[in-house]
Amino acid sequence: MIRTQIYLTEQERDALKALSDERGKNQSELIREAIDSLIAKFSKTQRQGALERAAGMWKDRDDLPDFSKIRSGWDRKS
Repeated sequence: MIRTQIYLTEQERDALKALSDERGKNQSELIREAIDSLIAKFSKTQRQGALERAAGMWKDRDDLPDFSKIRSGWDRKS
C-alpha cells in the first residue's frame, strides 16, 4: 500500500472517528472502503454493465402501448 495524507474538516474527522468506533474498523479501512465505493460507482465498466442489463428490457412485452402511434402525435406536421 501507498501511504497518503488527506485533510479533513473537524466534522469529517469526528464523524469518521465515531464510525470507526461503531464498526470496529480503523479510519484507514473506512477511507479505503469509501474510495473503493466511489470508484465502483463511477467506473465506466460499472455504467456499461448497467446499460447492458437494461438493453432490451421492454422487448417482447405485450402490456405496453404502441409507442410509434403515440410518438406520431408528437411529430410536427409540415
